[in-house]
Amino acid sequence: MTLDTALWFAVTYAQLALALAACLAAVRILIGPRAEDRVLGLDALYVAVMLLFIVTGLRLGTPFLFEAALVIAVAGFVSNVALAKFLMRGEVIE
Repeated sequence: MTLDTALWFAVTYAQLALALAACLAAVRILIGPRAEDRVLGLDALYVAVMLLFIVTGLRLGTPFLFEAALVIAVAGFVSNVALAKFLMRGEVIE
């Protein structure tokens, strides 16, 4: 087994695992009984999708997916903070 073959198997496994994690996080968002569960599911979803973009960028060898992963990370962080503030205080902007 060459290094290229091992890397191909590792990237394929990572993509499948991250896709499964994103699906499970989406299920948590849909059926989560409380709002806190849905926020946690959203947090897990944006992390899984961001990592999926990074792994796909490694596979394709393109830098554009890394920039998209950065945008997803920033947007996910801001939305997570806004939702947490809304759940704590009932308002986002004071």
